[in-house]
Amino acid sequence: MTLQNDIISLLPDRENYIVGFADMGDLIRDHYPYRYAVVIGKKLDDAIIDDIEEGPTPVYYELYQSANNELDAISANICRLLERNNIPCLQIRATVQQTDIPAGFGKTLRMNFSHKMAATRAGLGWIGKTDLLVSEAFGPRIRLTTVLTHYPFEPCGTPITESRCGTCAICVEACPAGAPNGRLWNDATDRDEFFDAGKCRDACRRLSQERLHREIHLCGICVSVCPLGKS
Repeated sequence: MTLQNDIISLLPDRENYIVGFADMGDLIRDHYPYRYAVVIGKKLDDAIIDDIEEGPTPVYYELYQSANNELDAISANICRLLERNNIPCLQIRATVQQTDIPAGFGKTLRMNFSHKMAATRAGLGWIGKTDLLVSEAFGPRIRLTTVLTHYPFEPCGTPITESRCGTCAICVEACPAGAPNGRLWNDATDRDEFFDAGKCRDACRRLSQERLHREIHLCGICVSVCPLGKS
């Protein structure tokens, strides 16, 4: 059994998870001494996502938390597997850790690493009009985690370099923040050219306070309305 098969065997099941292996080239060299990435995606529960109409619900918040925890446990297991084989690696958790927030984040809203970028390089999906990963398997109804490593995994898919959303504008019209402008992503397009992350953050904060009474940033409307991934 190959190391890649060993990693795949760590998934609880293949029905609700996807996995990709990406060559990141020089894309993360400025911040991480690694070239290759293992990206794991977990499908979110359709019934809970379908129930999001005007903002986050308590059960969606619980789902978001539990999915992140499950993914973090899987990526930790992958790291242990690699380390047992004397392969250096780094776990990038499913959600932002306070210690990982770079200087200037408050102005740019950019992290040093993007799960979504790694997923596009692994051929798992593309970036949609609201800056979400739209996966081939589950649409945007997904959470991601990544492990970075030196090990030269064989790619399982061809990198996706442009959007496949076409003329669909359902998420653009549904966004309560007016954050997307409808422009299509490609790998040469800067996020700020098609999506205003500041508007999204502010609307997520407001909706979380109104509906969850929590000081967090969560919405979910664009995830819910996207026709891709609906059961």
